Amino acid sequence: MGSVPSEEPAAERARWLAELSEALNAAHQLLIGLDIRDDRRLELRQLYLRIEAARLEVQALRLSRSLGARLENGPVRIESLPWPKNRS
Repeated sequence: MGSVPSEEPAAERARWLAELSEALNAAHQLLIGLDIRDDRRLELRQLYLRIEAARLEVQALRLSRSLGARLENGPVRIESLPWPKNRS
């Protein structure tokens, strides 16, 4: 049995999150444009809040992935300085 990588490539994750974000934004816009009867407004409000929560979660995931990549690719410390040390 071969080993299966536990992490998907970062580009694939980013693409998936972008597509999910677009779909949630489209659902959000669709809900805003609906003309709902008064007896269905509570259901619409609950659905709206769920979509909004999902949109925020996706945004948080996208930001955390972006920040994580920056931290992983941070500056590399070098031992030698480009200028001579002062020996006081």
